Amino acid sequence: MTDRSLINLTAPLITARGSRLLSLSLCVALLSACAIGRDYQRPQTADPVQYKEAAGWRQANPSDSLARGAWWELYGDQQLNGLIEKLNSSNQTVAQSEAQYRQAQALVKSARGAFFPTVDLTVGKNRSSQGTGSSSSSLTSSSSGIRDTYTAQAGVSWEADIWGKLRRGLQADTANAEASFADLAAMRLSQQSELVQNYLQLRVIDEQKRLLEATVEAYKRSLTMTENQYRAGVSGKDAVAQAQTQLKSTEADMVDLIWQRAQFENAIAVLIGLAPAEFNLAESKDIPVLPEVPLGLPSQLLERRPDIASAERSVIAANANIGVAKAAYYPDLTLSMNGGYSSSTYANWISLPNRFWSVGPQLAMTLFDGGQRSAEVDRSEAAYDETVAKYRQTVLDGFREVENYLVQLKVLEHESEVRQQALDAARESLRLIQNQYKAGLIAYLDVVVVQATALNNERNMLDLLQSRLIASVQLIAALGGGWDGALQVSEKE
Repeated sequence: MTDRSLINLTAPLITARGSRLLSLSLCVALLSACAIGRDYQRPQTADPVQYKEAAGWRQANPSDSLARGAWWELYGDQQLNGLIEKLNSSNQTVAQSEAQYRQAQALVKSARGAFFPTVDLTVGKNRSSQGTGSSSSSLTSSSSGIRDTYTAQAGVSWEADIWGKLRRGLQADTANAEASFADLAAMRLSQQSELVQNYLQLRVIDEQKRLLEATVEAYKRSLTMTENQYRAGVSGKDAVAQAQTQLKSTEADMVDLIWQRAQFENAIAVLIGLAPAEFNLAESKDIPVLPEVPLGLPSQLLERRPDIASAERSVIAANANIGVAKAAYYPDLTLSMNGGYSSSTYANWISLPNRFWSVGPQLAMTLFDGGQRSAEVDRSEAAYDETVAKYRQTVLDGFREVENYLVQLKVLEHESEVRQQALDAARESLRLIQNQYKAGLIAYLDVVVVQATALNNERNMLDLLQSRLIASVQLIAALGGGWDGALQVSEKE
């Protein structure tokens, strides 16, 4: 005994009256079709007219590369471009998201298939026995009680989507597939951003290594000069010790850069789908330039950030699921037709006297379920409210990230100007102090102090450049990268 009470109207269609009944049922199903539940409307969000930190921002002209999605080309590094291409084709994290998207596409195909009739074919042989004492037995007492039945049957069944349950289900699956597509774009953007950041930091380390190499050579010359002065009795043993300490400390800093660079190189290898042992990135003498990032309006962020688009598509799916839940209150109309052949002997199996067929509509409606449908509607509405809140929070987080990276770039730019002035002064001070030391006017300790200050300023400038490059990548990612916001569910992405 099931929880569904069936009003079974299936009967053989023998007369023209039955044909008219079937035609009338089809017309009613098609003409009265409607979709239960509310149509989707985008939830309201607090969208500012302009970014707070955009005042005074140097707006860059949108480049062709950014427009077609290759935002990393803004850095003008061909080797970086090649690494991103390998990431797009070989990154395993992106491959997982791509597989999830294909699963969502398959669900959309399945939902579309529910709109079409189901056709099945059954061919079989059944061997059965019934006791002669049974009141329903037609066998004589002398019969063996064993009967063979050969059956060949074809059937067609179609559910009329009167209340829009199937349409709402398709809307939900399509929205989920589009959300999965946006998740794929978000994951790819995240991996691209991580690779670009690792690459830029590696190139800054290369520059730091060149700086330290040049500094070590200068310190070696200073040590040689100090040792000569010591042998000549011009300077003391302490000056030689100070020169040696300074040289070895700088060489140790060079060694420290080796493992830092190796970490970034290994991270890049994994991002492009290679084992670290199979990947080497040669040193380069150039650091990618700091690009000017095209900054759109806050309203455009809702379309260009894949995580925001994914959150909104989840709202669409949740809204459609409410309609699916409410449609369960209404009866299902199924139109079916069956026909075939049945015989007790194989020889005369497929013959006109052994044919059978039936056609007719069937209405099925749940009369009592202990409040299960009501609970499902409540659950669907609560899930919708959850997705709306998540969407609004994702939008707010997007605005916050853009504002943060804008102010970070502005502050770092101002800091860079001040530190450049400090570096120029340190270089000039070092030049003057070295001349005084060569003339024997000051002790080597004074030179060591100024050299350390100059080197510290040189490295600070490189660290600051690295921070500005990283912030630019993060801002581009916060603006959605080069994604155009398209969310078509297609066979191939």
